[in-house]
Amino acid sequence: MLDTNILILRRWIDPAELPNEMAISAITLAELSAGPHEVRRNDEQDAYDEHVERARRLDVLQRAESEFNPVPFDAEAARIYGRVSAAVIASGRKPRRRMADLMIAATAIAEDLPLFTTNPEDFKGLHDLLTAVPVTRPRVPHESLRTSPR
Repeated sequence: MLDTNILILRRWIDPAELPNEMAISAITLAELSAGPHEVRRNDEQDAYDEHVERARRLDVLQRAESEFNPVPFDAEAARIYGRVSAAVIASGRKPRRRMADLMIAATAIAEDLPLFTTNPEDFKGLHDLLTAVPVTRPRVPHESLRTSPR
């Protein structure tokens, strides 16, 4: 199973680090669906950059929708989420701040799949429940996120 960050960074990730057969959770699709709506202009970003970032996020979402049939967060995953939350609390962390990550982890556990991620620290404390496979986080220059030059 692929973590959301893998889909966002996928064009820069070495394909050799990813499995031959890939799946995503419905939670990942939810995160990607929210992404374009979260784009806000800031002091360092003009209207052009805002629109380019929104378009980039829509592109990632549309590619995920066309390529994957997301694994649902079902009753089994919901039950496992309780164990995942308990493990996170036992490791001294707070599960509420990482709800989406932990729901993705619960889905991977329910499906007996490893979770490929560029953020293995997000799943700290879950080693008894989840196989988190670290993927090298690519260095992506800010300019590479633009879809067209100015």
